[in-house]
Amino acid sequence: MNKKAKNMCVPGACETCGAKNEPKIIEIKDPEENIIKIACRSVLISSSARERPDEHKTAVLRIFTINNPHKNHDVFPTHIFRFTNIEKVRIRRLNVSNYLEGPDIVVNDLEELYIIREGSKLTLKGYQIEVEIRDRKK
Repeated sequence: MNKKAKNMCVPGACETCGAKNEPKIIEIKDPEENIIKIACRSVLISSSARERPDEHKTAVLRIFTINNPHKNHDVFPTHIFRFTNIEKVRIRRLNVSNYLEGPDIVVNDLEELYIIREGSKLTLKGYQIEVEIRDRKK
């Protein structure tokens, strides 16, 4: 992993807080690798503010081990990737959901995800299990 990676303790999940067996969030800003392959179940795609006025926004990818993480507030991502100065994010050959109640795009049912950075553009590709109808809780 690169020098910019840091482990962040989730509230109540570190050994000093007394909780055990909870995963830590690995946050990586501007990874050195141009191609990242990661095993995951879902990814939330969002943006945050520009670092400098003359740049594009920062793309934020939150990686999860469950589907629909936005519906469960007790779930934390395993990884957070922040890519500064990103003009656009391309999503290739994946089924996505855009929930209008929030700003995030959700990609569920993943086996693995490839994140490819080419200058100011990100491309997301991956292997996805095709699910036509989801079980709904009533």
